[in-house]
Amino acid sequence: MLEKHSENEVHVDKVEHGPTSSIAFGLERIGLIAVRAPIVSCIILLVLIVGAVFGIHRIKIDDSLSQLFRSNSREFHQYEEVTKKFPAEEFDVLVVVEGKTLLARNNLEKLRDFVTDLQLVDGTRGLVSLFSARQAPAPGKLPAALFPAELPEGAAYDQFIETVKNNEIIRGKLLSDDGTLALIVLSLDPEVVASNKLTKTVGDIRALMKEDLGDTGLSVQLSGVPVMQLEIRNAVERDGLTYNILGILAGCIIAIIFFRKISFMVVAAFPPMIAILIALGALGWANFNLNMFLNVMTPLIMVISFSDSMQLTFAARDRLIAGQDKFTAFKNAVLVVGPACVLTHGTAGISFIALQFSDSDLIRKFGEAGLAATIIALVTVLSLVPVFGVLFVRNEKLFAVKFQSADAGVQALRNFCYWIAVRMVGRPGLFSLIALVFVASLGVVYANLEPRYRLADQVPDKRQAVAASNRLDAKLTGANPVNVLITFPKGETLYSPETLQTIADVHATVEKAAGVGNVWSLETLRRWLAEKAGSDDVATLKEYVNVIPEHLVRRFIDAQQDAVLVAGRVPDKDSSQLLPIVDKLDAELDAVRKKHPGYEVAVTGLAAIAARNSAGMIEKLNRGLTVEFALVALFIGLAFRSWVVMFACILPGIFPVVMSGTVLWAMGEGLQFASVVALTVSFGLGLSATIHFLNRLRLESRPGVGSALAVERATVLVGPALILTTVVLACGLVVTVFSDLPSLRLFGWLGAFSMVSALVADLFILRPTAMWLINLHAKLQGPDKPAI
Repeated sequence: MLEKHSENEVHVDKVEHGPTSSIAFGLERIGLIAVRAPIVSCIILLVLIVGAVFGIHRIKIDDSLSQLFRSNSREFHQYEEVTKKFPAEEFDVLVVVEGKTLLARNNLEKLRDFVTDLQLVDGTRGLVSLFSARQAPAPGKLPAALFPAELPEGAAYDQFIETVKNNEIIRGKLLSDDGTLALIVLSLDPEVVASNKLTKTVGDIRALMKEDLGDTGLSVQLSGVPVMQLEIRNAVERDGLTYNILGILAGCIIAIIFFRKISFMVVAAFPPMIAILIALGALGWANFNLNMFLNVMTPLIMVISFSDSMQLTFAARDRLIAGQDKFTAFKNAVLVVGPACVLTHGTAGISFIALQFSDSDLIRKFGEAGLAATIIALVTVLSLVPVFGVLFVRNEKLFAVKFQSADAGVQALRNFCYWIAVRMVGRPGLFSLIALVFVASLGVVYANLEPRYRLADQVPDKRQAVAASNRLDAKLTGANPVNVLITFPKGETLYSPETLQTIADVHATVEKAAGVGNVWSLETLRRWLAEKAGSDDVATLKEYVNVIPEHLVRRFIDAQQDAVLVAGRVPDKDSSQLLPIVDKLDAELDAVRKKHPGYEVAVTGLAAIAARNSAGMIEKLNRGLTVEFALVALFIGLAFRSWVVMFACILPGIFPVVMSGTVLWAMGEGLQFASVVALTVSFGLGLSATIHFLNRLRLESRPGVGSALAVERATVLVGPALILTTVVLACGLVVTVFSDLPSLRLFGWLGAFSMVSALVADLFILRPTAMWLINLHAKLQGPDKPAI
């Protein structure tokens, strides 16, 4: 075994005399430009870093809950129209107060004081609570408040509480049927929600919660779109810092452990860090917004660039040990390993290009940002590794003498790689067949994965918003709106008999729809007036609407009075469970459409958009991944100019994807946006090991060298770097488990698992498959014609 290793190490000097045609069409030579003037290159680098710092400060955060579904579709444009005409839901903070003693007299008094104080919070436009309810109006008089200034006591109080619990306006809407949960809807100024003032406003609300209700024993939590947006904003900012620090530390620690020289740690780890800085700065200058996906760009750039940085450093290190000077060593490293680096970035770029087939603007933007970052990372790594090598590596002759006899860590990895290679090339046909059957079996499991989407997965689940929404799901039929927009035809007004009847018919249909509750509309007020005041005339209805605060009216009637909203609520279920509810409601509204021709009746709302579009969007992304398999294999085959390479990379490329999908299936999970994007990107990144091995195998496949020996040599020479980079890359991705965002945690651990699976595929599937295909090529074309 040791004799084999010495042959491989001596052969490092002669490798450059292999095939002269570059698989990267000479693009790797851009890495030699900067090294010709390293000092000037560093000055230019400093200028770029300064510009990048300013660019990073330009990055804003996109915390919109609808960002995943932002597209050019008719449904989304309609949703945007609704949010403009009826903006209340976008700016509502939901205060959820719960406890068995909620309606105890002392607690109710303190709750009323709390509601009064909330109206004084800076940025508040108004609120709705159980204290907003009123008694039936007397003829000619404004209706009195349901809650008197002084609450009754004793038996009279108990009777009063029963009246409150049975009030049609608040029962099941602002107060749960059992009287243990109250909902306060606090409407904020749109300017506050869109600015940094939101942090202070929500902080003031939390302070009042503690001050007014802290000693009541009641549970008080916040939810609603502004709170969710603030939690997303805070999580994205916090996660970005975490990923940067932990990802960089992982790269530095592993590099210093195995290289055992600070200079080599700098050469291997600093170019990826600088690539992160420059890429993020470029995204800032290009006006990209930071969001739940772009926040993972830091570890992704680390993944893309660190792999090639390690390969270049390992190659230069081997040449220094073999006795070359540092200029020659790093130049040859670029010429030999550089083509594979270009190709790995090319496959990663194809992965990001594949995301352009998504209907989601968010995912397409992520793909654009990833493609730009890939190009920046390639140029940065190819340029800086040789520059830093020339500037920071000292005493290369002493280094060569020292590590020729003392290189235990890397030598142990070489021993391990050699042990695997010998066994894989021993019976390539058998191992290839086993791999084919295994991957096909995993593919069957992967094909049974179903699309999944829940709003809660996009919001930090370790904060209050999700917990509060869950309580609303349990007690008040849900926190997520499903709205029906009614647009009037020309000639019809808000109070015309036909319009009022249309609203009544839609309201009744939504009320009866299974799975939808907490229905509000102008019809709610009309019914209450008819029952309590005995009046259903239009004049009374119009008078009552005119005395309601403006911010309440805008929830159901638009400013031009040519459209109204019937608002319902549904629980935060998976989209596969919500879709039948939405589709059935839409079908039942067909009767209303036929009865009232000319009136446009459309089911909308974020929950409806998600239910209708999420499954199709995820399935389209998944189909795009299938197309990507073929495109990447063809791309690599054309680059190597070899059908052997094209077919050799298919199984190891597919394996990480179907293996990760099988793990999702075993965990009872489906394909979410985060998981399918992680698999799409991981497929392109995971092929890095495959490309570097095939590039090395190409260089080793010379006349007089048997195919088995070429595979063994290639494995021993590139294997240690592949193992180390996989460990670093997995660490760089798995740091996302510290995120509060479930989608990012899923993206991170699944991406890390895919990277490890790619290494397994490279060691145990690629070797025997490549060996078998090379032997097949020799039988078909003759042994004199190179297969790679």
